[in-house]
Amino acid sequence: MVATPSSQVDNPAAPDRTREGLWLGVAAYGMWGLFPLYFPILEPAGAIEILAHRMVWSLVLLAVLLLVRRRWAWVGELVRQPRRLAMLTLGAVLISINWGTYIYGVNAGDVVETSLGYFINPLLTIALGVVVLRERLGVAQWIAVGIGVVAVAVLTVGYGRPPWIALVLAVAFAAYGFLKKQVNLPGVEALAAETAVLFVPASVYLVVLQVIGVGTFLGHGVGHSVLLIGAGLVTVVPLVCFGAAAIRLPLSTVGLIQYLAPVFQFLVGILIDHEQMTATRWVGFGLVWLALAVLVADAGRRLYDSSRTN
Repeated sequence: MVATPSSQVDNPAAPDRTREGLWLGVAAYGMWGLFPLYFPILEPAGAIEILAHRMVWSLVLLAVLLLVRRRWAWVGELVRQPRRLAMLTLGAVLISINWGTYIYGVNAGDVVETSLGYFINPLLTIALGVVVLRERLGVAQWIAVGIGVVAVAVLTVGYGRPPWIALVLAVAFAAYGFLKKQVNLPGVEALAAETAVLFVPASVYLVVLQVIGVGTFLGHGVGHSVLLIGAGLVTVVPLVCFGAAAIRLPLSTVGLIQYLAPVFQFLVGILIDHEQMTATRWVGFGLVWLALAVLVADAGRRLYDSSRTN
């Protein structure tokens, strides 16, 4: 259960838990934000091969983690619920599209554009709520979405094409988040189920690559093999940190910390990879950040009004 401000006052240990949660949240989103530094060192492996290794080794590590914690009861319940299982399978496909596109973007030198995908994700999540759930938006939310649409148009001009990497990342992740809410499994269990769905195809793909002589797991040194296995570790560790942070922090705090990841990605692209940012691109990103500022301000106002009412 997410800690609330009132429970923090009643519980003397709450400040310590909040502090721990804050550091764990920063660690989780910080690691996610620094992913662009990891995937390029996995070359000459291609994006799909890296994705397959990420799936396979994540499941191995998650299986060990669940075995140690003795948390397997959910498997039987899930198998007996075909609709839930189908949504989880679709979620696995969506997160694979998201991961694969992200790895491709990073290794193609488009780190800044991948960060854009996660900056505009909240705007697409809102749009998904309107289209699918028929949710009604407030004035501030409509303004934010409108600014986001203008920002994408400006960035299309700036890139000379639609920012398709960012759009695929944002759409896939927004849809994935929607499905995760429907499935309602804890983070570790959900990722274990999703990677299990794609474990066999991923394993077969990797074996075929090695058989036809284009796989990189063998023949490029032990260090390269260890780094590919490490793709599972860098997937699971931030998730565990996030899960621990989520139960220690208010949801509003977690929502603000999530912007660390695209900020770090953006800084990696600008300061380390030295990606070019034209004036038009700066304007487009500025509009996205303005839209997010409107959303954050509106959320803060709602939270303030709610606390005064209570």
